Amino acid sequence: MSTTPLDLPPTLGLTHADRVAVLTLRRPEKRNAIDDATLLGIERFFTDLPTQVGCVVIAAEGDHFCAGLDLAEMAERDTLAGVRHSRAWHRAFEAIEFGPVPVVSALKGAVIGGGLELAAATHLRVAERSTFYALPEGMRGIFVGGGGSVRLPRLIGAARMADLMLTGRRYDAEEGAAVGLSHYVADDGAGLDLALELATRIADNAPQTNFAIIQALPRIAEANPREGYFMEAMMAAIAQGTDDAKQRMHAFLDGRAPKVTDR
Repeated sequence: MSTTPLDLPPTLGLTHADRVAVLTLRRPEKRNAIDDATLLGIERFFTDLPTQVGCVVIAAEGDHFCAGLDLAEMAERDTLAGVRHSRAWHRAFEAIEFGPVPVVSALKGAVIGGGLELAAATHLRVAERSTFYALPEGMRGIFVGGGGSVRLPRLIGAARMADLMLTGRRYDAEEGAAVGLSHYVADDGAGLDLALELATRIADNAPQTNFAIIQALPRIAEANPREGYFMEAMMAAIAQGTDDAKQRMHAFLDGRAPKVTDR
């Protein structure tokens, strides 16, 4: 892996492996809780992502992915400042969800509160067996503010989210995968390797198809069927009309492309 300099805070690290960029949370002493500088760094990274990057992995130093919002920074905020702060989280995580390339998160240990909101903004989630999920906002007298009330019900349903928030319940890695919080479960210490393997495979996809999957698919899923079918037809036509798609289809027809069974 090569390291690329970028205007990021010291709480974020950046490395590159071919066309995969790895953004690493680097506050292990705080269980990688997200402070304002880290949040702004995440937004800046995804807003200014180099064009040669085909996929991003979000990883973490230490034993935990992210314990959420750094509560020390919000204890004295008034209401208006709280709204502005929440909207800053929305912008940063929207830059992940609707950014230029797919994003894979490598989860381990605590994935709670804002850390779960961060994970939910990524497109694929790999959880090591040490991973546990929780939404302790009810215990703290606060409410989710990083898009969790929008993204998490789409993954696990509003009733399960309410249970997590009302009771302080925790899901372990297997339970989280069963309800939809992760796509893959890996042994402890193997999560990042699996995330990198998936990200490398994703980066090899046609860029127009990756773009359609992360930009069009969620909007189609939320649309009424008539609009959804039309958007699907438009996106299918745009994708297949590219030179890249024509080259890939000819390679498949000529027997030069890998088959599904090869994976």
